[in-house]
Amino acid sequence: MKVFSAIAVQGVVEQLAPAFEEAQGYTLDFTWATAPLLLKRLQAGEKADALILNRATTDTLLASGGIVAGSDVAIASSATAIAVKAGAPKPDISTPEALKRTLLNARAISYTDPAAGGASGIYFAKLLERMGIADAINAKTRFPPPSGYSGMFLPTGEADLAVQQVPELLHVPGIEIVGPLPGDLHMVTVFVAGVPADSRQPALASALIECLRTPEAKALFRAKGLEPA
Repeated sequence: MKVFSAIAVQGVVEQLAPAFEEAQGYTLDFTWATAPLLLKRLQAGEKADALILNRATTDTLLASGGIVAGSDVAIASSATAIAVKAGAPKPDISTPEALKRTLLNARAISYTDPAAGGASGIYFAKLLERMGIADAINAKTRFPPPSGYSGMFLPTGEADLAVQQVPELLHVPGIEIVGPLPGDLHMVTVFVAGVPADSRQPALASALIECLRTPEAKALFRAKGLEPA
């Protein structure tokens, strides 16, 4: 069964997959990417049997009839946060003004390229504009490759700060999360599983969605930095 999934939930889904495959007698074939990139692939004609995307992308597919109405189920949510290299001093991001100073004082930062469609990258790019520091920050920004992790530049010293969703930051060894974006800058993404209208395995897709809602799955979501629905 082919599954298109947002990378933010990869750590959880990969741990649940072997038991699900053994119980169902099917192999799961995953494609990991940002939700907007997966949407583009679906709109270009690629097929998937189950989807795990963010709410905005899911709603787009529901509106166009690309997902079976009523099959969409929220499974978890994730905050956008800031990380540093493990052992490095943790900067002050306790208020919007403190965050602004920290960003301006950083030698280099990394966040996901908005062009790649990741929710945190799109939001953070708009936030920089809102704070009036977009030109200054983007002049010292390193973008990870599409579907990559912004934290990859911290252990190497290529960036001082990384911005991404908590589970994606936790996926990178050798870094530490400072905290979520402060105050009214806080941003949470909701992830939703659904059955494509042209799924070849709709019953199996529904079984996978139920697997993502079990107590075991909820415990894994929490362990990986997500809040289960």
